Amino acid sequence: MLIFYFPFALFILFMINSMTNTLCLQKEIPEEKQPQVFRTINVLITILLTSSYMKILLT
Repeated sequence: MLIFYFPFALFILFMINSMTNTLCLQKEIPEEKQPQVFRTINVLITILLTSSYMKILLT
């Protein structure tokens, strides 16, 4: 299961980061705020991916 899930999780993180970058450009978020936006979104997506992995693992 790890063989399939980790590449999928990395792909999801990469896609979310590219969409976050597009969001920052479209909404003209200041450069000072962008690291905070990226950090928040990455932490939330990591929690989501970890919890979904645990759910798959335990069922």
